[in-house]
Amino acid sequence: IVSQDEDNIYIATNDHVVSGAETLTITFSDGTSASANIEGTDSSMDLAVVSVPLDDLSADTRSQIRVATLGDSDELQVGQSAIVIGNALGYGQSVSAGIISALNRQVQLQNSDGSIITSTLIQTDAAINEGNSGGALLNMKGELIGINEAKSSSTSTGATVDNIGFAIPIDKAEESLQQLMNLKTRERVDASQASYLGIRGSDVSYEASEMYGIPTGVVISEVVENGPADQAGVKSGDVLTELDGHSISNMSQLQDVLEYYAAGETVDIDVQRA
Repeated sequence: IVSQDEDNIYIATNDHVVSGAETLTITFSDGTSASANIEGTDSSMDLAVVSVPLDDLSADTRSQIRVATLGDSDELQVGQSAIVIGNALGYGQSVSAGIISALNRQVQLQNSDGSIITSTLIQTDAAINEGNSGGALLNMKGELIGINEAKSSSTSTGATVDNIGFAIPIDKAEESLQQLMNLKTRERVDASQASYLGIRGSDVSYEASEMYGIPTGVVISEVVENGPADQAGVKSGDVLTELDGHSISNMSQLQDVLEYYAAGETVDIDVQRA
């Protein structure tokens, strides 16, 4: 649970956990369950936020749950102890423990739509198995430092892989989660109202960002003549970094955010220009 307001609690998980779901049920620590709604997804970060109405929870359940205290994943050091909580193999809530094995691991992951994303993740030897995805990686203070995402496996080389799990650092996830919660006032628009910017672009790679100082975002390779972006003064070579207050780190995220905006709406965008 990463946030709460007067009406709902908001729960972080992975996009691949909720992708394609028609219904969602959340089971709490006291064994009670409630239906949940998807507030937003960010496939580029493999993150999602789901909400549960407070009115659907008993007073007893509300007294036993809390919003997680966020830690500082930027301050982590290799060798620190870590705890993983999840629903390993679907057997029910489970806990495993280990250490932070490595930081800033560049890992390629496949989205549910088949696209490949490269993520910078925390590596831990605490067991992360199927069912742990979307669960909490905690430090020894009980602070949330990461969102469990994946475990390493090897099918091509035949090598045995043990105790290599990965989590999204909370400092990187927090901004995305906040943006997804800010989209809660919107709904995805119908396909007949789909919007577009009139650009072609590609992701700024991690290597290009680090080596040349190019901001993370979508580098625009082509602007459609007389399209919305062209009329707004966007030029080829610009790097789009923000749309209507939502940070944009790659093309997949831009496409996700645009699904909440109908054709004809006016929004502010930020671009960086060399």
